[in-house]
Amino acid sequence: MNALILVDLQNDFVPGGALAVPGGDAVVAVTNRLLAGGAVRARGASPTERLRFDLVVSTQDWHPADHKSFAANHPGRSPGDVIDLGGLPQVLWPVHCVQGTPGADFLPGLDRSRVERVFQKGTDPAVDSYSGFFDNGQRKATGLGEYLKGRGVTDVYVLGLATDYCVKFTALDAIGLGFHVHLIEDACRGVNLRPGDVAAAVEAMRAAGVAVIRSDAQ
Repeated sequence: MNALILVDLQNDFVPGGALAVPGGDAVVAVTNRLLAGGAVRARGASPTERLRFDLVVSTQDWHPADHKSFAANHPGRSPGDVIDLGGLPQVLWPVHCVQGTPGADFLPGLDRSRVERVFQKGTDPAVDSYSGFFDNGQRKATGLGEYLKGRGVTDVYVLGLATDYCVKFTALDAIGLGFHVHLIEDACRGVNLRPGDVAAAVEAMRAAGVAVIRSDAQ
């Protein structure tokens, strides 16, 4: 059984949002095409066989306003600075995806009719949570791993925002939990805080065993 994970397809991560990912809004059309059953091959399938996802879930950044990953909550600090937060290196971000705000809402135009469950993350103000499975210290699980295993999922397909942060760590944690993981590269966009971050993230995922594919793979 397979599952598609939609990572953080939220208003604050696209142009016009508080933490805009360049080209982030372009993933909606690709995602909707995938949800309709098009243009990606299953592991071990024939060249002409296309995959329909058995299960679709979504992650949602859902921060309290006092989250310690926000530069605004550290006087004298700016977005992009790196601090120690609870023993972990933490990039400071603009205030984004605050619980109950329009920026935390899912993107308009995204077909959510097949999303069976939403897993919220980043809810603890003391630790950030890039991955859809765990916080950054892997001290607390979101329940996504248990949910997928409980449904009999073996193959996970990952897309969304942003390639070099939440997508990357979601894919790596899925590998660590024993899933066969596939990154749908053209359905992702990255922050690229430093030039080359996106390419390095893709290579890190590939090196860990993630299959990097495209939605138009033949």
